[in-house]
Amino acid sequence: MAQGWWEIQVSLVIEKDRDLAEFIALRRDLHAHPELGFEEERTSALVAQRLRNWGVEVHTGIAGTGVVGVIRGQHPGTRSIGLRADMDALPLQEENQFAHRSQHAGRMHACGHDGHTTMLLAAAWYLSQHRDFAGTVHLIFQPAEEMGKAGARKMIEDGLFERFPCDAVFALHNFALSKVGAFALNPGALMASSNTFRITLRGQGTHASIPHTGVDPVAATIDLAQQLQTLVARQIDSQERALLAVTQIQGSDAPNVIPDTAWVGGTVRTFSLQALDRLEAALRRQAEHTALAHGCTAEVQFTRASPPLMNHAAESAFAAQVMRSIVGDADVDAQFPGVLAAEDFAHMLRVRPGCYAFIGNGAGDHRLPGHGDGPCLIHNRSYDFNDAILPLGATYFVRLAQQWLNQPESSV
Repeated sequence: MAQGWWEIQVSLVIEKDRDLAEFIALRRDLHAHPELGFEEERTSALVAQRLRNWGVEVHTGIAGTGVVGVIRGQHPGTRSIGLRADMDALPLQEENQFAHRSQHAGRMHACGHDGHTTMLLAAAWYLSQHRDFAGTVHLIFQPAEEMGKAGARKMIEDGLFERFPCDAVFALHNFALSKVGAFALNPGALMASSNTFRITLRGQGTHASIPHTGVDPVAATIDLAQQLQTLVARQIDSQERALLAVTQIQGSDAPNVIPDTAWVGGTVRTFSLQALDRLEAALRRQAEHTALAHGCTAEVQFTRASPPLMNHAAESAFAAQVMRSIVGDADVDAQFPGVLAAEDFAHMLRVRPGCYAFIGNGAGDHRLPGHGDGPCLIHNRSYDFNDAILPLGATYFVRLAQQWLNQPESSV
């Protein structure tokens, strides 16, 4: 395969154009058939069949639709590594009109999980043919990363790491970095915790023309929403990043009715559990006090979907070294600032050391005819994964596994 836009001087694991074309076709097939979390029946069946075709040991049904492939090296060794890709799509209506657009209304691969699955499959294809390593590679195809469904946690609860021991786990996600194919990571908090809240205020409904005969929960909700918007500034050190966003307010369904209840909802993001604990406590306290001031009562629902994604220092340094060996120093940012988006791979990093990293998907220059307008960002109705980074992502996974497993046993 000819040298690409990243101008690297090392060989890629996908070296022939016909092989790359096969994986591009696979990625676009996945894009055309998106499935939501824990419904990835077709996707997991396709993954399992491809792995079997390449002689990989396959285990299915983990957390429902999860798949794990096992590749053992040709050299003796006890070390093992986990490589993870997510498989689910989002409940979005796709606006693209190219040939591989979603065939299912209201479902779309708008986050690139079709590309992540394909990159890990390409790595599996190569590793199954070149078992030039010691120990074991566990290929983890995870369901339900999106929408707070916590597929990673449920795989762990289903015995993932007991059945498939991993000394370390690694994952890769496309991101709108300035350069296509560049890598970014850091040795600490790369992504935030994801949490949602909904606070229901209960009063006494009445006709809007005689508010004095009832207790208005809508006014209390408006007051509370304004108070919540200031909690981060009042509760969290200015040197620490955190976010509390009010995104939902609901009152009466009619303009002349003061309802019995109204509610406010939103999201909280933090880079530490300490900040999260402090914000949740303050939110509950503010809800109670504001409700009391208006003569209402408050019911708080606070859901912690995923913790902060905390990379481990040694594994992050190792991953960055592998990246540099592929693309060079200039295209690896090993001190990338954390982002307030969330990722449930955080659950895996809480129980196993490892590293999560970004790979540049570009700013949309890869658009095909029929690609929708607007920014080519994840969770966007006009998004599409950049097929040009498939060989690079697969190469990273392969080199990572080879180099991790071929370290002297005493070095880890």
